[in-house]
Amino acid sequence: MTANIQKFRNLSTAVNHSFKSRWLLDHYRLLHHGPDTMEELLDRHVVKKEKSLDDDENDLLNRQRLTSSRREALSLYRDVIRATRFFMWANSQGIPWRDVLRENVRKEFEEARFERDPEVITRLLIGGRDALQAALDKLAEKQKQEIEKQRGNANAP
Repeated sequence: MTANIQKFRNLSTAVNHSFKSRWLLDHYRLLHHGPDTMEELLDRHVVKKEKSLDDDENDLLNRQRLTSSRREALSLYRDVIRATRFFMWANSQGIPWRDVLRENVRKEFEEARFERDPEVITRLLIGGRDALQAALDKLAEKQKQEIEKQRGNANAP
């Protein structure tokens, strides 16, 4: 009988430990709040019908969503500013494209600064990421063409 009680205690302790570790893992995921995939990003920001929440819970959820969107917007802004370093040549007025792009990015982010609609915010974030990636892809392609062009000129007699 004592052996059975000891086995039950060991099993109970193991189950309790498993429950606590799962709770800690779920708690850590809640602290992370950053999307790992595009589906998570869309899932978090697309408005869904929810069960009725009281005002405090609703305010907390809205704050969490806005904080997450704010973090994603800041990340996108930093990425765009970093990417502008690659645009070193000047435009027709002699102003470096880097400065022109940074000014336009700042203006666009300021215009969307007080947007509160999660769908609009998500659309802006996804559009910004796509535009950044497209610009970097075009830049890389043009650089490859320039390198091959220079190699061709160097090999020509």
